[in-house]
Amino acid sequence: MADNQDQRELCTEPEKQENCSGDCGSCPSASEHGAQGAPSHLPEKAKIDVKHVILVLSGKGGVGKSTVAVNLAYALSNHGFNVGLLDLDLHGPSVAKMLGIEDYKLQVIGNLIEPARITGSLSALSMAFLLPDTSTPVIWRGPMKMSVISQFLNEVNWGQLDYLVVDLPPGTGDEALTIAQLAPNVRGAVIVTTPQEVAILDSRKTIKFIEKLDLPVLGIVENMSGLICPHCKTEIDVFGKGGGEKAAKEFSVPFLGSIPLDLAMREAGDEGRPYVLRHSDSPTWKAVDSVMEELVKRVEN
Repeated sequence: MADNQDQRELCTEPEKQENCSGDCGSCPSASEHGAQGAPSHLPEKAKIDVKHVILVLSGKGGVGKSTVAVNLAYALSNHGFNVGLLDLDLHGPSVAKMLGIEDYKLQVIGNLIEPARITGSLSALSMAFLLPDTSTPVIWRGPMKMSVISQFLNEVNWGQLDYLVVDLPPGTGDEALTIAQLAPNVRGAVIVTTPQEVAILDSRKTIKFIEKLDLPVLGIVENMSGLICPHCKTEIDVFGKGGGEKAAKEFSVPFLGSIPLDLAMREAGDEGRPYVLRHSDSPTWKAVDSVMEELVKRVEN
């Protein structure tokens, strides 16, 4: 049970926060917002022309979620789909860096924001485009996040999309809840984990979170599943192997595949040149492509 201070922070009207007793049951706004401060009615879906919205989540940071999201979006684009990549890691946006477009500044044409056009079939939008520099922190609470997410959906010239890949921050907070409520045609979530037990523990929580939202888990991706030696090209199980597949079996959700830990992929992200542009014939890229193909099967069928 949250203490009175926590309950006061749930009040959406600042002038009422000072007089908040913390007893939501006696609050007139409780009937509108519910005991936990969440709206009791669902908001209107965003007006975006997209067939499939795919959420990419992880239970904890450091598992390569953004790397998977970026390369997954590129893989879909390379296979002829019109793809949007939406970076909703508002406090730690990294998609712009990985795509090499950190200097891109948003433009408004008419009443719509123009996303960054990466290729003819891939566009991207990130909070990083709105910040004065890469060291500027975003210090926002829930209502501000909800507002900007709504803008990123409703006021952006995405065009007609086959897929909108949404890179979400680690955990189960405001961003994931908001996009699940606002975005149309949310097909489900891809959960990224690494093989070791500490990461698998958090991915289990993420699976339950998605189920509580009444969304399907499209599958688990085990990232950093073995290291490809840059010298002999053999695979070394640095973090172990098989944890993601084990979790998938435990919760009866699909296992989309494993992606090895590849130094070249790390370098590609740091240099802002997506992995596929230079390593389209490598075993690692084939693993990413295989994950994409499994995902398309789950969504399109």
